[in-house]
Amino acid sequence: MNFCSDNVAGIAPEILAAIGAANTGASASYGADQWTAKLDKHLAEIFERKVTAFPIVTGTAANALALSVMTPPYGAIYCHDEAHIAVDECGAPEMYTAGAKLKTLPGDHGKLSAETVAAALADGRAGDVHHVQPAALSLTQATESGTVYRPDEVAAICAIAKQYGLKTHMDGARFANAVAHLNLSPAEITWKAGIDALSFGATKNGAMAAEIVVFFNEELAKTFAFHRKRAGHLISKMRFVSAQLDAYFADGLWLRLARHANAMAQRLTQGLTGLPGVKLLHQVEANEIFIQLPVPTVEALREAGFAFYDWPGSPAGTIRLVTAFNTEQTAVDQFLATAKRLNNVAA
Repeated sequence: MNFCSDNVAGIAPEILAAIGAANTGASASYGADQWTAKLDKHLAEIFERKVTAFPIVTGTAANALALSVMTPPYGAIYCHDEAHIAVDECGAPEMYTAGAKLKTLPGDHGKLSAETVAAALADGRAGDVHHVQPAALSLTQATESGTVYRPDEVAAICAIAKQYGLKTHMDGARFANAVAHLNLSPAEITWKAGIDALSFGATKNGAMAAEIVVFFNEELAKTFAFHRKRAGHLISKMRFVSAQLDAYFADGLWLRLARHANAMAQRLTQGLTGLPGVKLLHQVEANEIFIQLPVPTVEALREAGFAFYDWPGSPAGTIRLVTAFNTEQTAVDQFLATAKRLNNVAA
């Protein structure tokens, strides 16, 4: 009944069991354990090449620390004006980069375009000592609007960024949902499209507290361990973070969980969009739905016990619904039945 966020969901049983299994006997600390050692193999299979990766416990730290090895303190990081790093991370990227400036750009439905990025970088004042210098670009996949970049879109944007010498980062808090929607190899929308580093999220998709920074550009990875330690994010009992990720990647669990969340979002969307007075703000391509309902319907749904967020800066009655790996179809169907009854539509 709670559609506020995928963060309200619990832990996937397979991941919870893996934490318990790791809680036996002694194990080497700070990542020198058997679970952390297995992550490179998992990721090499997923991305079809060798990568360098570092477990982290929060998405904010994963994003900010990844950006910290991409830009100097006088650098500029380009991102969408609704990007999580710009709106919801309380200045963490600026702090961990020791002062880099976020340069936000507009874009419909949460997405940047190659044209917008090109225009911004053409006016980036490179070499001008009075201005921050273009250093990095961050894309969010899936976006804050619940939409998904296609490989050609990522490649076109990254090509522009590379032309101007920028490093490229992908905030993949909901990366699994994006991959599940596209039904493509993760390689196609990351390093093959020009991404240098990915913040690969698991927490929103069934983990307790587990993210991983994946470097496709090995040069950037060389100093990351020191940035992570200095920031206080080198976890002594790393096995309990890595055990989550080991279970997450084993046998494709990460994609199965994301596919379920996406399917529940599609079921909700299809049921709601046929109702009178309902307007969908963005295409639903992952597990977030931004939709406008009649205000009395929104109020009555809350009174009926459903939880969700009003969406700020949008017309009255605009809400966000988020499904998760464990969203039950019965809850979705109850929501739809209630909404239809309130709108005098036969269920």
